[in-house]
This record gives sequence, structure tokens and C-alpha cells, in this order.
Amino acid sequence: TLWCLMMSVTPTGGCLLDLPWEDILVPHILCHLPLQQLLSLQRVSKSFQSLIQLYLANMRCFDSSQIGPAIPRAAFVNLLKDNEVLQQLALQNCSDWLTDQELLPVIGQNHHLHHIQLKGCAQLSRHALVAISLSCPNLRQLSLAHCEWVDSLSLRSLADHCKALEAVDLTACRQLKDEAICYLVQKCGRLKSLSLAVNANVGDMAVEETAKCCPELEHLDLTGCLRVKNDSIRVLAEYCPKLRSLKVKHCHNVAESSLSILRSRGVELDVEPPLQRALVLLQDVVGFAPFINLQI
Repeated sequence: TLWCLMMSVTPTGGCLLDLPWEDILVPHILCHLPLQQLLSLQRVSKSFQSLIQLYLANMRCFDSSQIGPAIPRAAFVNLLKDNEVLQQLALQNCSDWLTDQELLPVIGQNHHLHHIQLKGCAQLSRHALVAISLSCPNLRQLSLAHCEWVDSLSLRSLADHCKALEAVDLTACRQLKDEAICYLVQKCGRLKSLSLAVNANVGDMAVEETAKCCPELEHLDLTGCLRVKNDSIRVLAEYCPKLRSLKVKHCHNVAESSLSILRSRGVELDVEPPLQRALVLLQDVVGFAPFINLQI
């Protein structure tokens, strides 16, 4: 069907390939087609192969999920070998094939990247993060969730060179401790979203420093940060007036006494008030929710 479309006759009597490639086909037609179909088009003819290579060289956004997680290493390298204008790169859950060897050349030749997604890319190393910090000074969003290779030295490099960061996901980056997080937020005061979830090494020091250094903070995820306590939540409430959501599920040392301050401001929390939690538990046990006059 796609081949028939591309070979169809235009109002001027020619086929679509006769239209200007760089002015019409690449920016206005090919950009609306799934990447998987574009790759299939390369097999139609040499003209289509040249057209798709031109498109790939000028592509601003690459998302591996459009092809599937199991991209052959050689195919990935070939897809982006001529591209120097990428702005968004999403390679989440590519742990089966993505290593520094494939990623570093792409990062090294694309200095306009502002969104990078590497969630679950477990075979990379700290050198990948250092390369990102040196090559992408305008980086605004970075996801390193479940990348346990992220260490304090590579995070310091990121903080030193990428001060425009607005969103960072460090979920389950278990090598990181309070000191590394403090350094990051001190250098990157524009942060609006930060996830430190599933890290038992993160405690009050990191949360308080984040609150004091990032007044624009809107979203903070502390899920499973067992060392976080009430005092740092109160500091968060004091210094972050723009906070919109806070996740503290499984933070057993955080109580309603500190959360109520944020709750009264309309901040979205992932834990319910104690009375509501009790009613839910009671409903689970007896099968219905008893009527209680909450105004008493």
C-alpha cells in the first residue's frame, strides 16, 4: 500500500518521487510515516534507498520502539551514521544489544540533542554519560532509570556541563549517594522533575539540597527511599512553592504530619491520608465501607 502511494501519479502527471525531496518529501510526507515502513521502502528501488538515507540523515527524532527492541547492532549504526542533527534520542530497554561502541559515535556527532532516553540500557558504562555531558550542552531531559552503571563521577560530569537540565530520571541508579545528588542539584538549579526512586542510599541530605537549589521543582519521585524522613519533606514544602506532585510510597519514615502541609496546597501525593487508608483496608476486610461523619 505504501509503495502504491509513493508511486501514485501527482496532479502534474509525475510520481511522488518527482517532487522536491528536501523541501517536500522529507519534511512533509516521510515524517508522518512509521520508521519501520520507511526502512521497508529502501528495498523498493535505488531511488527510494537514496531518499530514505536522505531522510535518516535529516531526522530530528529517533525512537527505537518504532522498530522494536531487538535492533541489530549494525542496523542501528547504519541508520544514524550520517545524522548530525538529532534532537531527541530514545533507546529505552535496548539492553540486549546497545553498548558504548554503538552509542558513543551517535552522541559524539550530535551536539543538538536535548532529550535522551536510556532507561534500562544496562550494557552501557559511565563513559556513555561522560560522552553525553561533553557533547550535549543543551540537554534538557535525560532518563537513566535502571542504569546501575551510573556513578558519582559520571554524574558530576553531567552536572558540570549540562546546566540546562530540566528533567532527570535516576530511578534505581543504586551507586548514587546523597553527595552525588547534592552536586547535581547545586549545578542544575533549573530542574523541574527529578526521580530518585528505588535508591536506599538517598536520604534527607539529598532531598533538602534539592529543595533549596531547585525552586522551580514540580515533580519529585522518592518511592522506596527508605532513609528519607519527615524533616526533609517539610523543607521541600518550604522551598518548593511550585511542587505539583510527590511520590513517597514505601518511604516508611515519612508521616502525615509532614505530608499534610503539601496536601493542603493541593500537591498530588501517591499515599492517601491515614483515615482514608484505614477505610480502604476496612472495606477490603468486611466488603463495604462504613459511613463515618468526617466533619465530627
